Amino acid sequence: RVRPYRRRVAPRSGLEMVLSKALRAATRGVSTSAGARMALPALTAAVPKPSMMSAIFGGSAGPAMPPMDQPVPGLAIPDPPAAPAAAPVTNITTLSNGAKIASEDTPGASIAVGMYVSSGSKWETPHVSGASHLLERMAWRATANRTAFRVTREAEVIGANLLASASREQMAYTVDCLRTNLPEAVELLTDAVMNQKLTDHEVANAAAALKKEMTELAENPAHLIMEAAHSVAFTGGLGAPLVATPASLSRLDGDHLAHFVQATYTAPRVVLAAAGVDHAELVSVAEPLLSTLAPGPGVGAAPTTYVGGDYRVSTDSPLTNIILAFEFKGGWRDQKASTAMTVLNTLMGGGGSFSAGGPGKGMYSRLYNRVLNRHAWAQNCTSFHSVFDDTGVIGISGVADGPHAGDMVAVMARELAAVANGKIEAKELDRAKAATVSSILMNLESRAVVAEDIGRQILTYGERKSPAEFIAAINALTPAEISAVAAEALKSNPTLCMVGDLTAAPRFEQVKALF
Repeated sequence: RVRPYRRRVAPRSGLEMVLSKALRAATRGVSTSAGARMALPALTAAVPKPSMMSAIFGGSAGPAMPPMDQPVPGLAIPDPPAAPAAAPVTNITTLSNGAKIASEDTPGASIAVGMYVSSGSKWETPHVSGASHLLERMAWRATANRTAFRVTREAEVIGANLLASASREQMAYTVDCLRTNLPEAVELLTDAVMNQKLTDHEVANAAAALKKEMTELAENPAHLIMEAAHSVAFTGGLGAPLVATPASLSRLDGDHLAHFVQATYTAPRVVLAAAGVDHAELVSVAEPLLSTLAPGPGVGAAPTTYVGGDYRVSTDSPLTNIILAFEFKGGWRDQKASTAMTVLNTLMGGGGSFSAGGPGKGMYSRLYNRVLNRHAWAQNCTSFHSVFDDTGVIGISGVADGPHAGDMVAVMARELAAVANGKIEAKELDRAKAATVSSILMNLESRAVVAEDIGRQILTYGERKSPAEFIAAINALTPAEISAVAAEALKSNPTLCMVGDLTAAPRFEQVKALF
């Protein structure tokens, strides 16, 4: 005989039995059947039914809450904070050794504080080439007073966000945290910048990681085309590479970095800037710490000269990456010209051929309307600028299908010549002005941006110019002033960089003849 199959059920534990009973009770408690509703007396108030979780773990159901679009009864809503009567001002204190402390007391619970230093690849000599890039990676490591673990741990305790960045003319170290942690943040920041230990083994580890990253990056030259543009455009300080090469990383050690820091991190070249803090409190905390910085101007940079030129690398890519740039004389310190240049950059605009549209994303800019909308072979066409204290480059970067590389260069040249010849409509200039002002005000809503703006402006101008001053200068611009900036730039020798499919790339002499 075949015995019938019987499923064997494992005995349940005591906890399972309790949960099972609780689940059944909860299920009964949340029943919404018509019979259950009709069983309630018409004049009897419904008792709140226990939730499933309260049935399992005990406790009673909470009070019934109103819908989310109605106020909670009995809940006192505090009055919103009063708006300040006047816009916050920037306070600057210069110490006896030349270091500057600057702040703006913007309302709020969080703060941003940073140290900004006139140091970068512009001051590098050949034997310390790549030092600024490596110092960026060495930030927030061991100091003379803290181990790397302690630096990280103290930042975690105060909930701080630590950042560092290197550029050709400035180094930046920033901390974001709550206002109540200002003393701890300033002490940690100054120690990490002024007392870097730079031990050989830490430098070697950072250099090895950076070398691997740069080796992988070099496999696609298009990623480094902007770096190549600076090397071609300038000789001297600004022509020195910012991105460290594997060869330079093999030479650098702790002594090289320490010597570079000692030569460039001097008091007159340092600004401690903060947003969201009381200036008197900031000075009381930072002055004893910054007073130990060495006075003096520090090492000088090699003179920079704009020369322009040609750079091209052939790869197996079906696309051609192109940069066409020209000299912008005066740099940021020529405030009138730099303001016009900024509006010109917004007016030209541009973007990518895919998902580039939409208000504020370049849809109404000249390069979007006149290039990307008309030529299917144009993958990207964007106006750019790379400006420094006393000089810079402005131009257009683009990506095109390889067979149309020559067409892309011709279109870039045509668009630059058009604005230089005064072909600017009042409507598009007004739109560019409004977009520039909007960008300024929107960015300054961030305390981190405010602190950075304070620090970098003081390094460049020696003071902090108010947003109202820049906005007034923008609104006063005329089409003739915009065209004059473009026309002056086109008088310089072109900087032409191309990477990718070069089968249809024009010769440098042909491009130069277009202007």
